Amino acid sequence: MTARKQAALAILISGRGSNMQAFIDACASGELDARIAVVISNNPGAAGLRRAEEAGIASCCIDHREFDSREAFDQAMVEQLTAHRVELVILAGFMRILTPVFIQPFAGRLLNIHPSLLPKYPGLHTHQRALDAGDTEAGVTVHFVTPELDGGPPIIQARVPILPSDDPDTLAARVLKREHIIYPLSVQWFCEGRLVTQEGIVYKDGEPLTQPILLEDTIAM
Repeated sequence: MTARKQAALAILISGRGSNMQAFIDACASGELDARIAVVISNNPGAAGLRRAEEAGIASCCIDHREFDSREAFDQAMVEQLTAHRVELVILAGFMRILTPVFIQPFAGRLLNIHPSLLPKYPGLHTHQRALDAGDTEAGVTVHFVTPELDGGPPIIQARVPILPSDDPDTLAARVLKREHIIYPLSVQWFCEGRLVTQEGIVYKDGEPLTQPILLEDTIAM
């Protein structure tokens, strides 16, 4: 029997690469049956670029400040990713709003993770907004990317309780631990051919998801 070819992943980062490291670890342990083909950052000072280099992963910086428009920057990234023949693009703390120039070529093959229980709190400062609203829980969502900011169809969520003593930093730290679990898990489903999106609907194992999968429900999956 011929072994299945490992999917080629691209990871886009802007900072320290915490979620990227979770993918590096998952690939190394065999938890994720894929290979990271390239890491790209828009920030030449991103610590995650050094992490990728230390792990022996091809990496580069495409500095958005060197382009006259978002579209020109996005096209440069598309060309780089195409050269690496990537099959799935993973946004992992990539702090740029993408245009259709980038999104369309990778439609259905572009994932993001957002630190809230979407559709609550798209955009920035999610943990402070949850605290200000008096919410009793917060969390994180993995979703397919569409032109609507943080509005693509969700795949999986993890929830954490908000404690009376929480501030944005303590809440973010607990949420981050869940991010490192559900993001590689969702990518593994994709690589196994178990996860697709069509016309704004996510299908897992051929069945449409009427709501995001919850982490605690994945034990039998």
